[in-house]
Amino acid sequence: MHTSNILFSKDLISPKVQAALPKGYSIRPLANDDYERGFLDVLSVLTVIGDISKAQFLERFHYLKAHNHEYFTLVIVSPEDRIVGAGTIFVERKFIRNTGLVGHIEDIAVDKNQQGKKLGLRIIEALKYIGAQTGCYKVILDCSKQNIPFYEKCGFTQKEYEMAWYCSDEAKAKL
Repeated sequence: MHTSNILFSKDLISPKVQAALPKGYSIRPLANDDYERGFLDVLSVLTVIGDISKAQFLERFHYLKAHNHEYFTLVIVSPEDRIVGAGTIFVERKFIRNTGLVGHIEDIAVDKNQQGKKLGLRIIEALKYIGAQTGCYKVILDCSKQNIPFYEKCGFTQKEYEMAWYCSDEAKAKL
């Protein structure tokens, strides 16, 4: 896969994680043709995706690629060349901690038919690796109460409480 087709450098993919995947599976940065490989289908295990066209997918992909020092979405690909897992870490630039960096893990998803193969664990390990390689002083995530034991197995500890405020349905992305 040509580097212009992927979101970020393959050098940020953990060789240890790749070696730990089941035979025939691979982990790599999101690619511009992953729309056809079922990327959005995998994300649908999390929440409502909406009716996203290929053009909308590519518009978002190119934005993220232009900011590939901040956004790192990776995918796990099955032997059949289908996306079966995905996750993202984005890097926030802080004033605190001597202008430190914090990695935020988001949108961890594994195809329902692929669960039980430790793919979620591998995604988390790969995203933590990216956080460390990009200089983050910590990597954080929000999860539901029932997922706390899974994330503890991934090396996380419960620290704070999440609060959320949702904008009205009429609000649209403006950035």
